[in-house]
Amino acid sequence: MKRRSLTLGLAALWATRAAANPVHPPPIQVGPSRAIKTIAEAARRARDGDRIEIDAGDYYGDVAVWLQNDLTIVSAGGRARLRADGASAEGKAIWVVRGQRVLIEGFDFTGAAVPSRNGAGLRFDVGSLTVRDCSFMHNEMGLMTGNEARTVLEVESCEFAYNLRPDGHNHNLYAGRIARLSVTGSYFHHAQTGHLFKSRAAVSDVLYNRLVDGAGGRASYELEFPEGGIATVIGNVIAQNAQTENLVLVSFGAEGYRWPANELYLASNTLIDRPNPPGTFLHVWPGVGKVQVVNNLFVGNGDVRAGGMLLEPQNVVLTHAAFARYSDAQFRLKADAPIRGRWSTPGSTGARAWAPDREYVHPRGTVALAGSAHNPGAMQSVAPEPR
Repeated sequence: MKRRSLTLGLAALWATRAAANPVHPPPIQVGPSRAIKTIAEAARRARDGDRIEIDAGDYYGDVAVWLQNDLTIVSAGGRARLRADGASAEGKAIWVVRGQRVLIEGFDFTGAAVPSRNGAGLRFDVGSLTVRDCSFMHNEMGLMTGNEARTVLEVESCEFAYNLRPDGHNHNLYAGRIARLSVTGSYFHHAQTGHLFKSRAAVSDVLYNRLVDGAGGRASYELEFPEGGIATVIGNVIAQNAQTENLVLVSFGAEGYRWPANELYLASNTLIDRPNPPGTFLHVWPGVGKVQVVNNLFVGNGDVRAGGMLLEPQNVVLTHAAFARYSDAQFRLKADAPIRGRWSTPGSTGARAWAPDREYVHPRGTVALAGSAHNPGAMQSVAPEPR
């Protein structure tokens, strides 16, 4: 009896250790010198829980559909550049993803074009996906989702630019009617006719990004939430170009309110209107549930249309001339700027505090603040003194 008890005890111990330290299969390695030479083949072979490592270099027409769960797909030894070269997966994109808990990191998606004119670098249909340190350039659409209500998308430290479809209705990032979208530390610029960023998600968190169209860009809205939802916009630099296709920088509810809760929280952002003619920093359409606009820095002569809501006084307005004296190319205030310290303690919604704890770092990424926020606008660090 004692021997049986000892045997059962050892078996239970090994089972506990195995659960705590699961055995992972070796990564699937892809590249010209590997046994698996194409990404498409790796996508066919992959199983739930696999790690796929794709060697740095150029992959032409090597499109793929990822259907597995718990995948980690990373570039190895540098950047892997995915060039559509006339090919597409399912007539949609360079990559199509339908899986839960998928991570994609370190890829450049370029050149996607399809007959429907919605050729995306990455098309995410359903599941939960994190996209990190990727770029989406010179596609018809950058990154886009479907309208599956359970979908969750997180975008971290990515870049979106120069995406253009023939009829002009393009967007650098487009999220359909999904559950949640979170975008942090990313750089959006040089759109053509379409928007830098458009979200129809029920919940959208837009934190510490740079949405600055840049010289030659012809974006419409810089940031749009056409069907409302709950949008939290904190710590972003948002600026129009002189050739903008629309005088509104941020739009909320232009197509009506679809979701049960429709609320906008705009805090600690720097919004820069073009000089001539003046535009609109924020347009919130009537029917919204709640609007909070605090500690923002508005640069220019634009107006704010808040859907009939009264705006808090804790915002600062500067002329372009004054801002030029206060800012460097990173949109930071100078150390002697008189508006430094004009900070009001904001509120919070749910688990999200409106006070920033990070700031954007160019060309993409974020850094934690050394202390608490104290300046209006997105940038809490000050510009270095000229030498």
